[in-house]
Formats: sequence, C-alpha cells, structure tokens
Amino acid sequence: MDKRSKRIIGALIIAIVTLIVIEISSPKPINWKPNYTATDKIPLGSYVFFNELKNLYKVPVNQIDKDPYLFINDSTYKSNSLYFFVNDYLYFDKRQFQKLNKYVEEGNTVFLSARYFDKLFKDSLHIKTYLYNKPFETEITPLFFNPKLGKDTTAKFKKLVYQVTFTSVDTLNTTAFGYYNNEDETPLENLNFIKVKQGKGYYYFHTLPETFSNFYLLKENNQKYAEKVLSHVNPSVVYWDNYIKSGRKIVKSPMRFILNQTPLKWAYYLTALGLILFVVFKGKREQRVIEVIEPLKNSTIEFTKTIGDLHFQHKDFSNIIAKKITYFLEKIRTQYYLDTQKLDNSFVKKLATKSSHTTEETQKLITEINNLKNKSFHTENDLINLNKLLEDFKL
Repeated sequence: MDKRSKRIIGALIIAIVTLIVIEISSPKPINWKPNYTATDKIPLGSYVFFNELKNLYKVPVNQIDKDPYLFINDSTYKSNSLYFFVNDYLYFDKRQFQKLNKYVEEGNTVFLSARYFDKLFKDSLHIKTYLYNKPFETEITPLFFNPKLGKDTTAKFKKLVYQVTFTSVDTLNTTAFGYYNNEDETPLENLNFIKVKQGKGYYYFHTLPETFSNFYLLKENNQKYAEKVLSHVNPSVVYWDNYIKSGRKIVKSPMRFILNQTPLKWAYYLTALGLILFVVFKGKREQRVIEVIEPLKNSTIEFTKTIGDLHFQHKDFSNIIAKKITYFLEKIRTQYYLDTQKLDNSFVKKLATKSSHTTEETQKLITEINNLKNKSFHTENDLINLNKLLEDFKL
C-alpha cells in the first residue's frame, strides 16, 4: 500500500472516530412526544405514575400487554377491579368496546384519561367533547366540585397541554367531578372529569392525560391533583393498560429493530462502511501472487547412513565403534548431565539410577565400552556386540 492510500485511510478513520465522539458526547434532544408507557422516562411517559400506583392504592397493579378484548375475554379478573387507560387518544373497535361494557356492567371500573375518546363512547354513553386545535397558550387550572377536596388552584398545566371539555353528557347517569377554572365561563361549561354509570359499574372520563405524565408528576402540587383524581376510585386490583399506547414499540422487521437501537445502528453503519472501503481498496490493487518455495529437506539421516555404509564397506570397524561410543556418551552428557571422563563403578550406579536400568545391564554395557576403548584392533563381531548392547540399552 502506497503512502497516498495510507493517508486516505487514516483521514477516514479520524473522521469516523470524530463523528462517533461527537454523537456520544452531544446531549440528546428531549423527546416531547406523548408516550404514557409504564417504562418510559421521557417527559410524557408514565414511569413515575405507574411506580406510584402501588403506594397510592395499596393493591396489586398488573400490566396488561394484551388487546383489551383478549384480556377481558380470556382472563379471570377480580371483582371491583380498575382497568386504567391513559393516552393522548383512546380508540376502540366494536369488539373491544363490547367487552369493556361487559366488564363495567359486572361491577368493575374503567378509567380513561385522554384528549380524545372513541366515537363509540359518544354514541353509547351520550357524551361529547370539544378539543382546541392547538396547545393552550395560557395556564390550565383544574378544580373539583367536591368541597372536601378543596378549591386548590396551585396545580398548573401549560406546556403541550390541550384543553378538552365535555360539551354534552347524559345527566341521568353522569356525575361531574372536575372542571377547568375559567372566569369567563361557568364550571359546567368547562367539565373535564366525569363519572358515567353503566350497569353495576362506572366509566371515569378525564380529559387531561398530562396529569399522569413524568413531567407534571415531578411537581408536587400537580402530584396532589393526580392523587385527588384517583381518590374517587377504590379498587381491589388495578389493571394497567400497556397496549393502547402511542409509545408502544412495534417491531415489524429485524432491520427496523436494529435502526431503532442506537448501539446496533452505529455497528451496522460502521460495518457497511468497512465493507465499502474493503471493496474499494481490494478492487483497486491486488497483490501479486507469491510463488510457493518448497523448504529444503532434512537429509541428515540419509547422509549419516551413507557415511556409515562407506565405513562398513571399507571394514573400518574401529572408526565406527569409536563414533558409536562418542555419540552414546554425548547423549548421556546432554540427557542426564553426567561426567563421562571416568567410566567407573560410581558412574555405573549414577547412570543406572537415571536411566531406569538395572545395575547389571548398565555394568555390562560400560564394561564392553571400556574393553573396546582399550583395544587397538576391532573386528566385525565387536561392532555387532556393541550395537546390540546399545539398542537394548534404550535411553
């Protein structure tokens, strides 16, 4: 790779690392979208409210991830239970609405807090609402009709709040609980919290879902307002709807899941970029084929056999015996670290111990070596006897 290519790759790596550092260190923009899920900690999530429900009612609170139709149809729910819905809008199909009606008529309670309620509720329960087309520009102060709850005007709602009021209700079956404080209009013209009787149970309609959001619940006065709203219900168990939510995550494909997770998204982009760089540089320059060179063969054994054959053919038995003895003693020095200058009884005992041979076997071999070293002339039988003893005395 030439210097120019190295510089280009280095510049790309620096640019990528810089972008990653900027992305990680830069503050994430606040997400103000309505969510109302029990696990989300964004301003308009309901993490705080869901975790406070147990302390508020002192009863079990169960998350329901099913469609309301399936939950009511398939589950064995407790009597005097509360099915709690909160979202920026609440749409129900005909089957869901019929099951909710059955649930309420059996003596249970459905609490709905939203800016918009499905047309099925309006047609069946004879309620109508009015929604301003844009967020309210002035502060909204919700109040209660019940004097025991007090006309506390300290709860304030302004940011991202839409003012929704009930313009028509069934007066025979409806109880008004709350309204917006407006000096130009009467409380009945600004209803925002009502109860509608249905069979043995009740529907509660509340038009200020921001009450149960993280952003407003972290303000103490708004928290008190939420407690007063919920004080109208005294259930044995709470079923928290986690299905009809604007923030419910729906993963339709693996790629969408990867792109929705920041770490996986960056890993995907970096992998794609790496593959592109690999293709570009590999296509630009291909390395020359390197010729395969066979390594030199070790011919030491063949060489030794050849030299031995030459000595044997010339009947130079003394030379062969001397080399065998020299090789044997060298192996003893390197393997057992024994001094081979004196091949006496002391040496025999040490060698027998270290080589795991008997003293008799060792003595026989060393005696033969000493005899051969002292002879000036050697025969073929001397070579054969020495070779046999060396082969039997395995090191």
